[in-house]
Amino acid sequence: MKKIYLVGLGPGGREQMTRQAYEALAEADVLCGYTGYVALVAEEFPEKETYTTPMTQELDRCRWALETAQKGKTVAMLCSGDAGVYGMAGPILQLAKGMEGIEIQVVPGVTAALSGAAVLGAPLMHDFCVISLSDLLTPWEQIETRLRCAAGGDFSIALYNPGSKKRAGHLCRACEILLETKSPETVCGLVQNIGRQGQRHRLLTLAELKETEVDMFTTVFIGASTTRRIDGRMVTPRGYENKR
Repeated sequence: MKKIYLVGLGPGGREQMTRQAYEALAEADVLCGYTGYVALVAEEFPEKETYTTPMTQELDRCRWALETAQKGKTVAMLCSGDAGVYGMAGPILQLAKGMEGIEIQVVPGVTAALSGAAVLGAPLMHDFCVISLSDLLTPWEQIETRLRCAAGGDFSIALYNPGSKKRAGHLCRACEILLETKSPETVCGLVQNIGRQGQRHRLLTLAELKETEVDMFTTVFIGASTTRRIDGRMVTPRGYENKR
């Protein structure tokens, strides 16, 4: 069977991948992905053929994976976190439309919203939204609309891609939008290098977050109105304490 596995490694790679993800990598003939993601597991599978491309060449990578699978090889397309959350599951399935004879299996992973939340405590215990601040593929106007809707609905929010050298002011702009609705004292948190060497985290207010510099390896958490600091942890109550 011609097969492609879309494998979510979790942010930390080998340390956070699921057993199902490991088994998919072990079965594959070829490991394919962004250079940095393949490097996370290359030492574990030194005998495997690898194919890597840099950032911005995602579609080329997906086409290569499909062509290689058509030739009879089992391909594992590696993604950070979960392949279906800002990963390659969507592009592969879109490009594979109409192709016959290729089995495509999405192998779930632990996305940064969940692994980062575990570091901070329980910020996503109630309803929450995940929003990317990258405007490379999504117009900033649409991102602004989503931020306002999330704030208006009083969701906890996990922000992906909060900043980079080219997008140094995006988090500040996002916080300004959220502050239209939310209190400056809203409990927030950030986690850098989740599951990797150099992991660190911090709790702060929304007003403080607005003045904070972050990078692409940071996931940001904005609390709901009910979110609290409890013994150094960020906690959004589910409401069990109100049950009788």
